[in-house]
Amino acid sequence: MTPQRHSRNQRTPALRSLCASVLIASQVLLPVPALAQIQQVLPGMGDGGEMTASAERHLGDQIARELYRDTDYIDDPVIAAYVQDIWQRLLAAARARGELTPELDERFAWTILLGRDRNINAFALPGGYLGLNLGLVAVVGSRDELATVLGHELSHVTQRHISRIMTRQGRQMPLMIAGLILGMIAAGKSRNADAGQAMIMGSQAMFAQNQLNFSRDMEREADRIGFGVMTQAGFAPQGAATMFEKLQYASRLNDNGSYPYLRSHPLTTERISDMQGRFQFNMDTVPPQPLAMDHAMIAARARVLTRPGVDVLRLWIDSASSGEFAKSSPAQQAGTLYAAALSAKEIRDYKAARALAERLTVRVADDPAAARQARWLSAEIELAAGAAPKAAALLDAKSKDRPEMLLAAEAAAAMRQPAPMIQVLRDWVATNPRDATAWRTLSSLYGAQNDTLRAVRADAEANVAILDYPAARDRFKAAQEIIRQSKVVDHYEASIIDTRARAVDVLVKEQAAEPPLK
Repeated sequence: MTPQRHSRNQRTPALRSLCASVLIASQVLLPVPALAQIQQVLPGMGDGGEMTASAERHLGDQIARELYRDTDYIDDPVIAAYVQDIWQRLLAAARARGELTPELDERFAWTILLGRDRNINAFALPGGYLGLNLGLVAVVGSRDELATVLGHELSHVTQRHISRIMTRQGRQMPLMIAGLILGMIAAGKSRNADAGQAMIMGSQAMFAQNQLNFSRDMEREADRIGFGVMTQAGFAPQGAATMFEKLQYASRLNDNGSYPYLRSHPLTTERISDMQGRFQFNMDTVPPQPLAMDHAMIAARARVLTRPGVDVLRLWIDSASSGEFAKSSPAQQAGTLYAAALSAKEIRDYKAARALAERLTVRVADDPAAARQARWLSAEIELAAGAAPKAAALLDAKSKDRPEMLLAAEAAAAMRQPAPMIQVLRDWVATNPRDATAWRTLSSLYGAQNDTLRAVRADAEANVAILDYPAARDRFKAAQEIIRQSKVVDHYEASIIDTRARAVDVLVKEQAAEPPLK
């Protein structure tokens, strides 16, 4: 059984603030009178108007650049791989249905940013960026439920709802929205709601906030298209039904703001009736979906990675030996053991972590997907405990699974045996150039091989991947300086570095010429 979290005061994370503004949950950081003012409905449907796909992507890049810098941003390979499997299936279905046009497919980022925030939320940004809080991953009961949420958000993007909103409000709207987002982030870090609101008012973003709720027509359109996309992608319609039921239930308990997704996507009586009528959802007859072991483990990982505090981590460890544990289902036991083992690793009790991981391995032996996750967790524990050879023995260095590949590379770097993994990572970044984590892992491999030049270049590319062009330029300049001082020059590598340095310098100048986010 899942132990209850202790409620406590905490810093409002930047990603929660972003959810509140862009996907339009407007309760965070603002006093009650202000909330009453800003809960208004947007204008109705319209076309994308003057805002081109390129302009929307550019604005999304500006906002994403700030999010990549935030401490709440996390690239957890295990959860990211799980989410990406769902996401890519949804994108493929949207293409097949004609919802995702070739132009948007090419121009938009289609990137999901994970945040450690415990609030249950997901949100869309301009230009095809989507945010997903670990808090939401922790509570959905199946892939199908998660696909329901992601399909809905994807449909907001493919139908250009954000563009429609901004176009109708004039040319200054994009910068005002971006200014609002950055003001909310600053307020979250200052812990001073009054200062944050002053910043928002100073940037004239209160006007933007008044326009940020998606219209009912937009919500209904995202409901309809999102459902079609998720079912065509092969996800069970029961997932939409159970997720909808959870939202209905949570809407009655949402006064504490713990479910901001409902603030941004209010379940009006009209939407409820429309959904039930269109999809024939009868909540009394929808059969419960069985909990899958691998999903239970992913949800458990999300709960632990939200950094709930040492006391809660110890509760997870204790729960694996409680009387309730024996009464729970096999999938629930797998989730509890996973959370307990990961919690023990987080508090550096490696003896307990190994013992719990062994119990987990036995529990999930008959489920290939869950067994793979258990093996990755055991490797993580061994790496954290400083036992890189044991970690390497658990991993397949030739695996195409991103989590396993990155773990194997980390083990190789720790053992100072980087050569076998360097080519693997080079092939990966050649086809996934925006994978900053892979670039930084490749940099550590080059460092373990004492290849400073390539290590610096890989670090520069990692900065490009997170849109931090000034930092990338500095690293490319450092690489050029290494070349100038070197007696033996790899002219091929030097040519690549010079070319990339010039390209990034152009990006830095373009960024400097951008109008400021107000």
